[in-house]
Amino acid sequence: MTPRTHGLHPRSAGIGAVRVSRLALACVLVGRASVGSAAQQPAAALAVAQSLFYNGQYAEAAKATESLVGAESNLAAHELRTAALLFQLRRAIGEPQDKEKAFKACQRCPALYADFMSQLKAGQKDARAVLAARPDDVNALFFLGKLDLNYVWLVLGTLGRRTGWEEYWEARHSLDAALKLQPDHLRARVARAWIDYIVDTRMPWGTGWLLGGGNKKRAMSVMHEAAVASGDFYDSAEALFGLWDMQVRERRFTEALDSARRLSVLFPNNPEVARFVATHSK
Repeated sequence: MTPRTHGLHPRSAGIGAVRVSRLALACVLVGRASVGSAAQQPAAALAVAQSLFYNGQYAEAAKATESLVGAESNLAAHELRTAALLFQLRRAIGEPQDKEKAFKACQRCPALYADFMSQLKAGQKDARAVLAARPDDVNALFFLGKLDLNYVWLVLGTLGRRTGWEEYWEARHSLDAALKLQPDHLRARVARAWIDYIVDTRMPWGTGWLLGGGNKKRAMSVMHEAAVASGDFYDSAEALFGLWDMQVRERRFTEALDSARRLSVLFPNNPEVARFVATHSK
C-alpha cells in the first residue's frame, strides 16, 4: 500500500463492472462473514482485509490477515498486514514535531510496532526464500521491495528515525528488477513512483543524489497512468489513492478533490477521504 490510503471510481478507464462486483462481494463478506469462515477461502479472506483497509479500518484489516500470514504463498497478506499496522501507528502518533516523544507517550504504539516488525521479518524471510530458489520470481521481487518500503515509510516518516537505508536500497533494486522482468506490473510501478517522488521532494539534493536520485514529474506521470490502467481492482485502487496523496502534497486541491470524491464512492467508510471531501467542498 502507498504511504497514505487508496481507491478508484467505477467509471475510470480500466475499471470494469467485474472488478466493481468484486468490491461489492468483499463488502458483503465484511458485513456477513466472520474472519474465521472467510479464512477457509484465502482469496475471500484477503478481499475482506483489503476492503477493510481501503475503508480506513486498519485494526480490523490487520485482524483479518491473521489466518493468512503464515503461508509462504500469501506474501500479499504479509504486505497488507504491515501496511495496516503502519497506518494504525500513523493515526496514533499523528504529526507532532517530536515524533519520538509522541511514540513514547503512545500506550498502544510499542505493541503495534512489535507486531509490525514481526510481520515485516516474516514476510521478508518468505520472499527471500522464494528468491533464493527462483531469482526471477516477479511476485517475490515486488513484495520484498514493498515490505521494505513499508518499513522505510514507518521509520523515516512516521517515527522520524534516520535509519532504514539498507531496506531502502533493497526495495529500490528489487522493484527495478521486477519492472525489468514485467514492465507493466502495476503495483511495482506505483511503489517505484513513490521512491521517485519522495527522494525528489523530501530529501536535500545531496542526500537525494546518494539515494540514486528521484523525479517528481515522472512519479506523478506514472501515477496518473497507473490510476487509469487496466488491472486488478485493488491494484488500480492503490494507484488512484497514491495519485490523490501526491495531489494533496502538491496542494493541487481541485484535482485532489475530484480524486477524493471518486474514492468516496467506492470506499464510503474511509474517514480521511470523507473528511477531505467535506473540508474542500465548502
